[in-house]
Amino acid sequence: MRSYVPDVTPSSSEPHIAQGPTEATPSSRRTLLRTALTGAALTAGSWAWDLPAASATPRAQGKPRPATPAAALRELNAGNRRWRTHHERHPHESLAVRREMVAGQHPFAVVLGCIDSRVAPELVFDQGLGDLLTVRSAGEVLDEAVLGSIAFGVLELGIPLVVVLGHQSCGAVSAAVRAEQTGERLPVHIQYIADRIRPAIDHSQEGAARVDATVSAQVRRVRSQLAAEPDLASRIGAGRLAIVGARYELTSQLVHPVD
Repeated sequence: MRSYVPDVTPSSSEPHIAQGPTEATPSSRRTLLRTALTGAALTAGSWAWDLPAASATPRAQGKPRPATPAAALRELNAGNRRWRTHHERHPHESLAVRREMVAGQHPFAVVLGCIDSRVAPELVFDQGLGDLLTVRSAGEVLDEAVLGSIAFGVLELGIPLVVVLGHQSCGAVSAAVRAEQTGERLPVHIQYIADRIRPAIDHSQEGAARVDATVSAQVRRVRSQLAAEPDLASRIGAGRLAIVGARYELTSQLVHPVD
C-alpha cells in the first residue's frame, strides 16, 4: 500500500446477484464491462494516491466539492494521509455546516466498505458531514439493496467516484474461507455472505495468506461487478465516473490499491 493507483483487473467469474427489471443480456453486459474497464484503465495510470503534501490542504468551508474522479481521489488521499499521520482535521462538523446539511447533501465519493467497526470511512479518509456516501456490507458483498444505494449516489447525487474498500483481517472473508475448508454450514444469513465471497477465494495460498489474498480478490471482483452495471458503465465510458478498488491496513492505517 504505497501509492494508490486503482486496480482494474476483471474477474473471470461473477457471483449471482438478484436481477432486476433493467438486467442487461449477457452479450450487452460483456460489452459494457469492456467499455467500463477501458474507461477506468485510461485514467488508472495517471492517478496516484501518494500525492505531494500540498494536496493535503482540507477543503475550505463553502468550497465546491471535487467534481471529477481524479479530484475526488486526491481529496480522499489527502484525508487518509492526515489520518495515518495523526493530523486529522475533522472537517465539516461545525454548527453552520450542520444547519446547511438540513437543506441537502452533496457528497463527492461513494465508499462501499465492510461493516467492520475498525474501518469507518469518514475516519480513515478524515471527512465530515456531507462528504461521503457510505454503503457497508460484510465483505463488501453486493445485493440489490447495496447496488441500489450505490446507484442512488451516482445517478441521483452525481457522485464521480466509487471506492470499493476492503481491509486487513476481514472477519467475513475469514468465515467464508473457513467454511469452505471445513464444510461447516454457517447460520443462514451469514451463509449468504460466505456464499457470495466464496468465488473470490484464492486457492493458490494457504492459511492466513489465503484469507489476505481473498480480501484483495473480493475487492477486485466487486469492483468489476459494479463496472458491469449498465448505468454505471455508461458514466465510466463518458469519463464522469471511476470505480476503484482499495484496501485499508489496520496495522499502518494506510489505504492503498489492491494489486
